[in-house]
Amino acid sequence: MRVLGFMTGTSLDAVDMAVLETDGETITAFGPAGERKLSDPVRDLMLEATHQALKWPRGAAEPEIFAAAARVGAEEHLAAAEGFLAANGLAWSDIDLIGMHGQTVLHERPKAGVPGRTVQLGDGPWLAKQAGVPVAYDFRTADVAAGGEGAPLAPIYHLARAQASGLKPPLAVLNIGGVANVTFITAGGEVAAFDTGPGNGMIDLLVQARNAGRFDEGGRLAAAGKVDEAVLAGMLGHPYFAAPPPKSLDRYDFPLSPLDDLSLEDAAATLVAFTAEGVRLAFEMLRETPSELIVAGGGRHNPQIMAALAARLPCAVSGSEAHGWRGDSIEAEAFAYLAARTARGLPISFPKTTGVAAPMTGGRIVQP
Repeated sequence: MRVLGFMTGTSLDAVDMAVLETDGETITAFGPAGERKLSDPVRDLMLEATHQALKWPRGAAEPEIFAAAARVGAEEHLAAAEGFLAANGLAWSDIDLIGMHGQTVLHERPKAGVPGRTVQLGDGPWLAKQAGVPVAYDFRTADVAAGGEGAPLAPIYHLARAQASGLKPPLAVLNIGGVANVTFITAGGEVAAFDTGPGNGMIDLLVQARNAGRFDEGGRLAAAGKVDEAVLAGMLGHPYFAAPPPKSLDRYDFPLSPLDDLSLEDAAATLVAFTAEGVRLAFEMLRETPSELIVAGGGRHNPQIMAALAARLPCAVSGSEAHGWRGDSIEAEAFAYLAARTARGLPISFPKTTGVAAPMTGGRIVQP
C-alpha cells in the first residue's frame, strides 16, 4: 500500500511528510518526502498546550486547549499535505493510508507503580474526513496503558530501513530530535532501544530563553563556548542515566537552571556535551559494540554534536545521508511504516523497545 506518514517533533519546527510503499514488513519503494514549517501562531498554540499539559493534574479533566490544538494541528497537516502532494504530482486518491503521529505535548514515563501518561494532539477523524483517506493515529496510548514507556516507536522501522539498505549488524541508529533515542540492532538481528537523553530540545530552550533566536544554527554558539565540566558532571548525575532500559524522556525532564551562571556560548557547549555523553552512557549499557552509528534527525545538522559523538563513541559515526537515507524524514517514514503495521494488526512496540510485557499492536484507524 502507498502510505503518507506525518511527524511533528517537539522542536515545533515543521510538519515532516514522507510516502512509502510498504506492507508494514517490506519496503518496496520510497516516495517523495518534504516538510512545511509551522507558522508562528500554530507553534505558539502548541507551545501553550504543552505548558498547560505540564501543569495538568492526574485525574483532572484535560485542558480545554487540547481539543482546539488537535483540530489546528490536523488543519496544518492537511494544508501541508495538499501542497506536498500537488508538488509531487500526487492526489489524495493516490494514497491508501495516512499515518499521523500528532504533536506531543506531554510524555511521562511510568515509575513506582504509577502508569505513564502520553498525549499527542491531532484530530485523526477530521483529517480522514477531509482527505477522504483512512488515518492511523494515537500510536502510543495502548502501549502506555499496558505498562510500557510508549516510546521510542521508530526502532522497528530502523530495522526495516537498515535491511532495505543492505546494512549488516551490529549497528546503531540515533535520532536526535528534541530528545535523542537510539536503536541497537545486534548481530543476531534483535532490536533494543531507548531514549538516551536530551537531543536538540535543551539547546533550543536555552537559546530561546536568552532571546538569542529559536535554535543554535550551525552550532555556532556552542563552537564559541567551552564545556563546563563541573556543570556537566552534575547534570549527568540525574538518576535517569543510571536507570536500566527500556526508558523514555520528555523534552522538559531536565532543567536549564544548572546553566544559569554560564555564558550563552559556554552553556550551549555544555549542552552539546550533555547530549553526546548521554549517548556514550547508553553505549556502556550494551553487551555488543555496534560497528557504526547512523545519525538522523535535526541534530545531525549541528556539527558540534556530530563532532562530540565522534570523539566519545567507540565506533564510526556517520550522518544518515552516507547510506542514502533521508535524515530529516526518517520519523515521517517511520509513522508511514507503523500505520501500515497497524492496518495489518502487526506489533509496533516490544519488550526491549518500550518495556511492554509482550509485543503489541497499537494505533487506531479511523475511516473517512
